[in-house]
Amino acid sequence: MKKVVFKGIAASLVLSLSLAGCGSGSPAPSAAPSSSPESQSATAPVVVKLGVVGESNEWWDPAIAALKQEGIEIELVKFSDYTLPNQALADGEIDLNAFQHHAFLQNQIKDKGYDLTPICDTIIAPLGLYSDKIKSIDELQDGDSIAIPSDATNGGRSLKVLETSGLIQVDPAAEYLPEVKDITANPKNIKFIEVEAAQTPSLLPDVAAAIINGAHAKDHGLTPSKDAIYLETVQEGSDNPYINVLVARTADKDNEIYQKIIKAFQTDETARVLEEEYQGAYLPAWK
Repeated sequence: MKKVVFKGIAASLVLSLSLAGCGSGSPAPSAAPSSSPESQSATAPVVVKLGVVGESNEWWDPAIAALKQEGIEIELVKFSDYTLPNQALADGEIDLNAFQHHAFLQNQIKDKGYDLTPICDTIIAPLGLYSDKIKSIDELQDGDSIAIPSDATNGGRSLKVLETSGLIQVDPAAEYLPEVKDITANPKNIKFIEVEAAQTPSLLPDVAAAIINGAHAKDHGLTPSKDAIYLETVQEGSDNPYINVLVARTADKDNEIYQKIIKAFQTDETARVLEEEYQGAYLPAWK
């Protein structure tokens, strides 16, 4: 397995890009609007509704257990569509969300006008190239097809990973958000099949390879560190647009309860769960 390293990207670059997103489906279960945690009775547990995407969220388990001892109950509200948790947060249906990177959030704010703010870094989910047919990227044949996410951010990120592999070249003017039309060199005439990010694993039987993010790889029984034929790795602690974040409504960004959640999450115990349970699908981003 080969690896590609993305160096740190200045935060100012993130804010200057036209950034975008991910997934498909509906929230399950749908959440009723929640009251502000600080407005609830001091004698009752404080319930904080946290929006997440997908079924694999075990890295929250240590924080959930620790916060319970402090009278704070984290309720995970699971969505299957990446486009829904920000709307739910803006509408007050949930209190926080943790599913997206800086780039996706900034694109959503730009496109939808959400008044949302990242309050801490959480994880990095490297992209990997997977295949049911070949063992190395060098085995790709002329005219083969590769499935990539159709959203602007992850699609562009996928093309940058494939460029670093030497498979293609893209126009430098596109910076970190190239589109298929920005490919300037494609020696093997690779065809790119653009689909919703969650669907890339299901296309593995039909294409030569597919770019799959860490969450969807995990959900489909893939281990990035073992199964990816080409894997993106990211320098920890860098200002990178693909670092995932915990997000609140801007008016609530300094909420004392939320500060406790950050402290409970950013621990060695959370990092241990990421290392042992996810084997490269996710890396701690606060280290």
